[in-house]
Amino acid sequence: MERLWSWVCRKKSSGFGACSTAEEVTEGIDASNITTIVTGATSGIGMETARVLALRGATVIIAARSKVRGEKAKVKIAEEVADAKIEVMELDLSSLASVRSFAAAFLSSNKPLHLLINNAGIFGYPFQLSADGIELQFASNHIGHFLLTNLLLEKMKATALESGIEGRIVIVSSAGHSMTYKSGIRFKNINNPSGHVRFKAYGQSKLANILHAKELARCLQEEGVKVTANSLHPGAIPTNIAQYYIKNIAPLAPLIFILRPFLKTVQQGAATTCYLALHPNMEGVSGKYFSDCNEDQPSAYGRDADLAKGLWEFSEEMTSTKLPQK
Repeated sequence: MERLWSWVCRKKSSGFGACSTAEEVTEGIDASNITTIVTGATSGIGMETARVLALRGATVIIAARSKVRGEKAKVKIAEEVADAKIEVMELDLSSLASVRSFAAAFLSSNKPLHLLINNAGIFGYPFQLSADGIELQFASNHIGHFLLTNLLLEKMKATALESGIEGRIVIVSSAGHSMTYKSGIRFKNINNPSGHVRFKAYGQSKLANILHAKELARCLQEEGVKVTANSLHPGAIPTNIAQYYIKNIAPLAPLIFILRPFLKTVQQGAATTCYLALHPNMEGVSGKYFSDCNEDQPSAYGRDADLAKGLWEFSEEMTSTKLPQK
């Protein structure tokens, strides 16, 4: 077991690996000149990401579906990081109206925006539609983040130009993106309950995260702006898996105790996000997929440029946002 664990924790080309923590990968980095938005930062790896960014001096805006939970997260982080600069804003990613309201409120504040971390997500939900009539996992995990990113993109470009600091967009995906439908994305049947499989719907939404980063990076590179976009797999985190199994597959709950030695802690789960967000090694790197703080290869669907472009156009139609595309 010790030899196996040593192999799992081995450091790779970046100097970090599966057992590296968010604090370790950002050690010595000064982020006091960075303003960031982190979605889904009220628990789990999102909260740990916000905590470590605050620890490194960043101004962190917690975008939370529940303002109450957001304020609790702020208090908890402040207990560990005395000089934390944290604000809370309300955001429900399953609602396009909420996304637009959040973006308008943030833009009216005239704050800079150097870093956007699209972390929030839901997992394994049975078929249901969002308030906008979009399959809920696709709406929450991809469409809401797609609209949010588009609405804030000009602010990120302007901030990068004015500050000289590279803007970074970090999108949290999952290795589960490979467990999607045969077509990759069910463009014609996104909102159709027929053929809906909750795990494949989740995989589809996580595939969309990777394709979003890929196509966004292409557009940004062609435009020549100093903003990058990358996606990542954070690893399997016990808290998330336990929550799902207890609620949905109770008879299999004991598996969590069997698998626990091979799963990441929350501190390890947030490492790749924080690495992509702050580490100097990521300067100029865009359109890539990472795991364990190292570049990885997504599925064939995740590498499909045509599928990425098709998803972009499909997402524009669903959100009624059309951006210039070269």
